[in-house]
Amino acid sequence: MPSLRELRSRIRSVKNTAKITKAMQMVASSKMRRAQDRVQQARPYADQIRALVSRLAKVAAAGGVDVSDELVLLKERPVRNIGIILISPDRGLCGALPSNLNRQAAATALEQRRHFTGQGRNPGVSFVGVGRKGRDFIVRTEQNLIAEFTNYGDHPSLSDASAIAQVAVDAFVKGEVDVVYLVYAKFVNTVTQRPTTIQLLPVQPPEEEEEEDQTSGSVTSEYIYEPNATEIFKALLPRYVDVQVYQSLLESLASQYSAQMVAMKNATDNANELVQDLNLTYNKVRQANITTQILEVVAGAEAL
Repeated sequence: MPSLRELRSRIRSVKNTAKITKAMQMVASSKMRRAQDRVQQARPYADQIRALVSRLAKVAAAGGVDVSDELVLLKERPVRNIGIILISPDRGLCGALPSNLNRQAAATALEQRRHFTGQGRNPGVSFVGVGRKGRDFIVRTEQNLIAEFTNYGDHPSLSDASAIAQVAVDAFVKGEVDVVYLVYAKFVNTVTQRPTTIQLLPVQPPEEEEEEDQTSGSVTSEYIYEPNATEIFKALLPRYVDVQVYQSLLESLASQYSAQMVAMKNATDNANELVQDLNLTYNKVRQANITTQILEVVAGAEAL
């Protein structure tokens, strides 16, 4: 049984640890709220540019214009090399979030390789690591790392996302990769962060839910594009790729601080429970020592 001194030292150590985790929980909570606000503010813009790309693609197709022949970012070709952009936290103490993202990236690579191997191909996989945790995983598993971006901070800008997207676009245009997937943590709520995989390149215009009149069922929104829908579509497509990466960065950052806040709260609760258990053990040992001393006094008095 440990001595009273050892128990006092351990209780003091666990209390100090609980103070640290409590402070980290409060810091993560403050940063999480700001990150959530940025995600909520960026989502309407991302949704609108997604809807606009969808409408422009439909207008161009309805006009008989095959923009895929003019825009390399839309061209689909036989897949011989796969590119994956893995967005992960730069810091630890985020619970299982980094591990879940790494497993999602590995599962995506394995699934795509099996899919294209079944078509008679054996594609290679290249990674772009965004964040230290993902970068370390790629290096540790000896995957092909073509670029890395770390320390993107608490306020990533659109220029940061453009730099990441440009690496993928250059590799796609040069033919180094034939398809690019984006793996990131989608922020759902404070306790739920869902690892998500989307196809970034070649760009697949999203399906738009048309606004329909409740009575007639006909489309009520019509637009006039100047100079024309095709030219706007060509100019907007690179911006759309940048926004996809930027939104993923914001979602990952909000997920990181949410996971960190929950992990630090759990650590603080566990430390407090451990302190209670140690206090109980300390009181038992102290009571046993007092009882032993009383028995020794009584036994000595009886001997005399």
